[in-house]
Amino acid sequence: MTDRAVPRRRVSVRTLVAFLAGVALLTLGGVWLGRGADRASAVSEAPRTAEAQKAQQDRTTAPAVVSPKRTSELPGVRDCGYGELLLEPKIITLSCANGGAVASDIEWDEYRGDTAEGQGVVQVSSGANGSARTSFPARLVLSRPRKVDGMLAFTSVDVIYTGLTPAGKTTETYSIA
Repeated sequence: MTDRAVPRRRVSVRTLVAFLAGVALLTLGGVWLGRGADRASAVSEAPRTAEAQKAQQDRTTAPAVVSPKRTSELPGVRDCGYGELLLEPKIITLSCANGGAVASDIEWDEYRGDTAEGQGVVQVSSGANGSARTSFPARLVLSRPRKVDGMLAFTSVDVIYTGLTPAGKTTETYSIA
């Protein structure tokens, strides 16, 4: 038996460049996707309870708590029908049964006795325990003011998505009383 010489393989420059380009593309793609997740979850920590909302509003420019005297002028909003009535809230829980949808960072353009209109971000939780959140920019319209516990409150909110939408819906209506 004779020993065969095994030819030594050399890596060509083209192969090396192609390999490094592939690694660079994968790295840049991972950075881009990672930043996209950061953008999507930028508002993901919105408080879901009336107490948390009130505490957050106390730290920032808080909307006025509605007093019985002020109630005759403008309707307020109660988080899931509980707690104090708030004028121009920054956060509204839309899906009260499971907290799966929350409107936050709301900036009101108009706030009148019959309707209120503003813009914000709707966060929709789709994972177990709200772990997979996605944010959608939206226009919010409060309507149907009614007497609730002797005070005037908005009882409905229309959410009109201005960009991407959850499950292909462009408009949703929630009962908030």
